[in-house]
Amino acid sequence: MEAVQDIFDGATLIFGGFGLCGIPENLIQALRERTVKDLTVVSNNCGVDDWGLGLLLANKQIKKMISSYVGENKRFEQQFLRGELEVELVPQGTLAERIRAGGAGIPGFYTATGVGTLVAEGKEQREFDGRTYILERGIVGDFALVKAWKADTMGNLVFRKTARNFNPLAAMAGKITIVEAEEIVEAGKLDPDQIHMPGIFVQRIVQGDRYEKRIERKTFRIS
Repeated sequence: MEAVQDIFDGATLIFGGFGLCGIPENLIQALRERTVKDLTVVSNNCGVDDWGLGLLLANKQIKKMISSYVGENKRFEQQFLRGELEVELVPQGTLAERIRAGGAGIPGFYTATGVGTLVAEGKEQREFDGRTYILERGIVGDFALVKAWKADTMGNLVFRKTARNFNPLAAMAGKITIVEAEEIVEAGKLDPDQIHMPGIFVQRIVQGDRYEKRIERKTFRIS
């Protein structure tokens, strides 16, 4: 896929998605086929063993993960314990704010989340109004890879329900933002009041296909 051809070894990539919801499936597959390596990946989690970002992990293309939750991926655990994968665990709200700050041009911010825990180790601490806060840095990616429900040819985006999740934040925080959309329409066809992300943040749009919409973990309730 031409849209990802200039993603280079060692790049920092920010991915939209939460679990398997709202992930850019086709862009991940294209990266897997390119076998670009030593990637730093910023994402709420790393998919599952056989889908989503787990495909890049299986291909050993990821060098470092900056994420909040990794409990659905056994391969992730194995690579970490073997010293093959560097991991920076970040509280979920802090991760969202770090990405948002990066996209807004804010280099850092103070938060009380993580004070007194391993999260605070090595970080600057300050007191405000008698309470301790730690300094967290904004995150900017070389590329952001995002999934939208609809897009127009000017890059304006609409996300569908919970698939919005980290996607708008990721779109803002990439130096180059690549979007795959389920549907692309001509400029002017989207209701301006329904646009979630303006096209100023988007550099590339591709038409996605073959969406499997997998369920991360099936649960059952007997009534």
